[in-house]
This record gives sequence, C-alpha cells and structure tokens, in this order.
Amino acid sequence: MKIFGLDNVSELRFLNFLFVFWGVNRAIKQNIDYNHQDSYFTNFYAGFGSSIVGIALTIVGLMVYVGFIDPSFITILENSSLWGKELSLGMVVFALAIEGTASSVMCSFILMQYYKNYKAPEIIA
Repeated sequence: MKIFGLDNVSELRFLNFLFVFWGVNRAIKQNIDYNHQDSYFTNFYAGFGSSIVGIALTIVGLMVYVGFIDPSFITILENSSLWGKELSLGMVVFALAIEGTASSVMCSFILMQYYKNYKAPEIIA
C-alpha cells in the first residue's frame, strides 16, 4: 500500500477479511476435492489451520517490516481510527493474532455451513 500511497487509508485493512475468506474457502475445497474428506471437523480444521499459518506469516512479515524497513509504521497505526495511541510492536502483534484468529474461526465456520453437505466428486477409473 505504501508504494501506491495508500498506507494511510485504514479502511483498506478490511480487505484482509476477504483474503482470509478466499484462503479458507480454497483450503476447504481442496481438502474435499483432492483428499476426499467429507468430515465436518477435518475440513473445518483444514480451513482454520491454513488461515493460522497465514496469520503467523503476516505477523512475521510485520515484525520484519517494522524492525528493519520502516519503524515509523507504528505511528501510522496510531494515527488510524482502528488502533489506540502509544502502541508498541508487541501490542500490535497481540492484536493481530487475536483479530486473525477470530476472523479465521468465523470464516471457517461460515464456509463449513455451505460445505457440510457438499460431497467430493466421484473418481471414475
């Protein structure tokens, strides 16, 4: 976003939910189609687990970005309406972990309401 000059637009952070939704959907669908898993909980954990990996990579990326590339990014977060003042990197990491886990559970649960009756296509040899 910084390359395009949109790093101050906090509303664009809501796009994260769409990315999580797409990723969880893709993980569940692939687990059903390629692994022929029809179990509700197996598919739920596949979607949830893939999004947790994404959250961990995002947090590592944020820590590298703030630590080595642009330490003033914390100030940008403080000036947005979504975060508070006097932020530390630890507070931001904790908040991202909680927010990401909550959105992962929500997306996995919502998508599993659709996929709970979905059956993998039959393989005809």
